[in-house]
Amino acid sequence: MAASIPSLTLLVGKLGELPVGAVVTVNPTGLAPISVFHTEEGLFAIDDTCTHQDASLADGWVEGCTVECPLHESCFDLRTGAASGPPAKRAVRTHRVEVRGDDIVLTPSTDS
Repeated sequence: MAASIPSLTLLVGKLGELPVGAVVTVNPTGLAPISVFHTEEGLFAIDDTCTHQDASLADGWVEGCTVECPLHESCFDLRTGAASGPPAKRAVRTHRVEVRGDDIVLTPSTDS
C-alpha cells in the first residue's frame, strides 16, 4: 500500500491585501512559480509561465476569467488553465486556492 503524501499548503497573504484585479506570484520551493489572480469571479491560481514561451502570466492582461500572455497574446482560462487563444496549445496547470478566515491559502498541484 502506498503511503499518502501530505499536501503542501502555502499562505499567500491576507484577502484584504489582494484586491479584485490584483495578482500575486509565489515561488514554492521546488516548484514552478504560481500566480494567484483575484477576479470578480473569485480567486484562481495557475502556473505563472506561458506554455508557448517563457513569459510571466502575472504580467498579462485579465478580462473576466481569461489572462492574456503579454508576449504573444496567448489566452488561458483561469478556471481550467485551458489555452483558449493561439499560439499556445497546451494548458497551464491550475492549483487549489481558498480563503480560510482572512487568509488566502494555496495548495499547489503536483500533477504534470
